[in-house]
Amino acid sequence: MADPRGFLKHPRTEVPERSPGERLSDFREIYTEEDRGELRRQGARCMDCGVPFCQSEPGCPIDNLIPEWNDLVHQGRWEEAFHRLSRTNDFPEWTGRICPAPCEDACVLGITDPPVTIKRIEQAIADRAFAEGWIVPHPPEVRTGHKVAVVGSGPAGLTAAAQLNRAGHSVTVFERDDRIGGLLMYGVPNPKLDKELIRKRVEVMAAEGIEFVTETDVGVDLPVDELQSRFDACLLACGALRHRDLEIPGRELEGVHLAMEYLHGVTKSLLDSQFQDGGFIDAQDRNVVVIGGGDTGADCIATALRQKCRSLLNITRREQEPGERGPWNPWPGPPGTYYLDYAHVEGKEVYGRDPREYGVLPLEFVGDGRGVLTGVRVEELGWEDDGKGGKRMARTGRERVLDADLVFLSIGFVGHDTPELVSSLGLEGADRLVPPERSHYHTAVEGVFVAGDMRRGASLIVWAMAEGRGAAREIDEWLMGSSAVEAPSMAFAPPPGVRVPGR
Repeated sequence: MADPRGFLKHPRTEVPERSPGERLSDFREIYTEEDRGELRRQGARCMDCGVPFCQSEPGCPIDNLIPEWNDLVHQGRWEEAFHRLSRTNDFPEWTGRICPAPCEDACVLGITDPPVTIKRIEQAIADRAFAEGWIVPHPPEVRTGHKVAVVGSGPAGLTAAAQLNRAGHSVTVFERDDRIGGLLMYGVPNPKLDKELIRKRVEVMAAEGIEFVTETDVGVDLPVDELQSRFDACLLACGALRHRDLEIPGRELEGVHLAMEYLHGVTKSLLDSQFQDGGFIDAQDRNVVVIGGGDTGADCIATALRQKCRSLLNITRREQEPGERGPWNPWPGPPGTYYLDYAHVEGKEVYGRDPREYGVLPLEFVGDGRGVLTGVRVEELGWEDDGKGGKRMARTGRERVLDADLVFLSIGFVGHDTPELVSSLGLEGADRLVPPERSHYHTAVEGVFVAGDMRRGASLIVWAMAEGRGAAREIDEWLMGSSAVEAPSMAFAPPPGVRVPGR
């Protein structure tokens, strides 16, 4: 702790971004170049707590050594900071951009003041590491002779692949899309995560000896028995991409789409042709309603605004969050307070208001009589005392129709969408998740493991990465009898609703 009074001297400042008016004209990243002097001051705000909650259970599930690299950045020792960061985090250039930062929610300074900008410093370390050439291939010196297949190239699969390759196994990653990255590639818009960052990292991994096979749907294009015959172990890391749908009258109307259908098409067209191929849903001059909040809903907002939609409204059944952390939601943990994400700031720039509207229940999609969407009939909600110190939703009967010729459903995910793969292995569990049976990650099928959202349900990128490391350690141990793969302690804590043998 080079400056014990740093948290008293320096206020928190946020990551620098291009102005909303400028960035709405393109699909480039929203961030601008960091001021390294300011980052050193932000690093000085870290108090190097005796008990660093930021890297404990309520904070970072991958055990990032946060106080250490905060201090190293404050001292200007950037390369050392990168090596400490990459000790626990295989892909900080991604987490520094799209992780919701539970570490900041658990920051001790956050009890009385704005927390340390941990995520911002992490992103800056990773970006400088690429710029300075510190991220280079490190292929293993010795190969074990074992071959491992990883099915799915999201953060869980890629983390496991990196660790298993480092342990000396020959790793092949299978992806059904045409590009590596899973949701990182096609589920997160380019303004929030530049796809060049994925391409550069995959190039490094390929140079380290990992083989990538795209446009291969395992269980459909490649039979499971053939996969098992070719590899000594297999990791299923296919995510939980089955959307929760909204079964109300009019769901079949033209103009009602799932959020990921929209985001996937826009990003693919951007990368393939800079939108020249027309292979995407275009919101230009359309009245757009996004149903459901969260990150995916925000990404739909940001995308529609860039396409110059005529109007935009994001509706959710929830009550608006309070301005301050309430007594029912104590530290450490998410404060549950109202905030504007990047897309909401952009909506405010265009319309002069937050595009979200709370307490709205969709009842029916309204059509024009020819199968085309024209609106959404909704009911305003209220809240009443539940008699237990909380509130419950109350119907008011007040209805109205929102103009809409495009609706995007962003109401969550309900398990994997790889039925052929899972049924071929006989592994279907509750809630369309694949359960571990022999250990934390080993399924009922000998040599087949599962990790990430496919095991625990839709979650955060850092949880996927923690599980990727945990699965890599178990696979390495199963193949070799012991393992030196480093995995975070939380990788072996049972996720909600998942039974782990012996627990």
